[in-house]
Amino acid sequence: MSVVLVLQARGLGDLLTAVPALRALRRARPHDHIVLAAPHRLKPIVDLIASVDAMVPTADASTLRWDGARPALAVNLHGPATDGIIALTKTEPERILTYRNGIFPDLAGPEWPADMHNVDRWCHLLESDGITADRRNLGLVPPVATTSHRDCVVVHIGASAAARRWPPDRFAAVVRHLLVLGREVVLTGDEYEREIALTIAARAGLPVSRVLAGEQNLIELAATIAEGALVICGDTGVAHLATAFGTRTVQLFGPTPPRWGGPPPHLLNRHAVLWAGQVGDPDADAPDPGLLRIGVTEVIGTVDKQLSKRNWPGTGTADRRRPVYRRVG
Repeated sequence: MSVVLVLQARGLGDLLTAVPALRALRRARPHDHIVLAAPHRLKPIVDLIASVDAMVPTADASTLRWDGARPALAVNLHGPATDGIIALTKTEPERILTYRNGIFPDLAGPEWPADMHNVDRWCHLLESDGITADRRNLGLVPPVATTSHRDCVVVHIGASAAARRWPPDRFAAVVRHLLVLGREVVLTGDEYEREIALTIAARAGLPVSRVLAGEQNLIELAATIAEGALVICGDTGVAHLATAFGTRTVQLFGPTPPRWGGPPPHLLNRHAVLWAGQVGDPDADAPDPGLLRIGVTEVIGTVDKQLSKRNWPGTGTADRRRPVYRRVG
C-alpha cells in the first residue's frame, strides 16, 4: 500500500476549501494510505471530511516532521511558498505535486493562479496531474450537538486578524435588532475573543448565557453553525463551515474579494456577501478601510432578507440561483 502525504497546514477555512481536492485524491487513489499534515486542532473537521486515513500534526509547514514510509506522492495543498516545498522535499517522496516555485526548477507544476477562488486552485492543481475534481463536493455531515442551539442566529464576531474583524459596536447594533425581532441569538468566537463578545452582549442586552465565545471546542462550534438559522460573520473559517453545512449566511468581506474565498458561484442561493470592492492587507492589525465601509443599516437589511428567505418555496436543494455578492459604498 503506497503512502500519499498531503500538506495543508493553514487554518480552518483553508482546510475546507481543500475538501473537493482531498476527495478527488481519495477517488483517484482508493487503495493508498492518505496522510494529511495539518494543525492538530483541525482533526475533528478532518474526521468529517472522511477522505483521509491519518493525520500528522504540524503547526505550520516548517514544523512538519515525517518518520513514516517514503511517500509515493507528496501533494502540496499549502501553496507555492518555499517552506512547504522544502518540508515535502525532506520526506523524500518519489514525486511531488505542487504549484511551481522558481527556486525548485526541477519540480514541474502549473503556475500559481493569482486571481482564482481557493477551491478552484486546489482542484486545478490535481487536474494538472490528470485527477478529476468536483468543485461542488464541499458538503460535510453535521456533527451531533451536545447542547442544541437550533434555529438561533449565530453571530461570529471573530477573525484571525484585526483587518477582517468588524467593529464590536456594529455587531452590537445588529444583535439588538435581532432581539427586537424576537430572534434567538448566540455569539461565537475563540477564547481570545470572549471579552469582545461579552462587551457586545452587554451593549446589545444579550444574556451572558448566550455568549459561547471561548466556551466551545471546534466540533461544538461546528454543530452550532450547522443548526443555525443564519450565520453572520466576516471572512473566516466559520463562513466556510456554514457553506459546508448549507446554513444561510451574511458574510462581511474586507481586504480580500469574495471571488477568492467566498461562497463559490455554483452554490445554492443561501449566501449574501457584502464587500466594498477594495483590496487590502488581510493580516493588518486594524480593521480594513473597505470593511469599515460596510454599515449597520446595510447589514441589518441583508440579514432581514436572508431570514425572510428561510421559508420561501423553492429554497431547498433544488434551488440553483446564484449566491448574492453585493458591492457596498
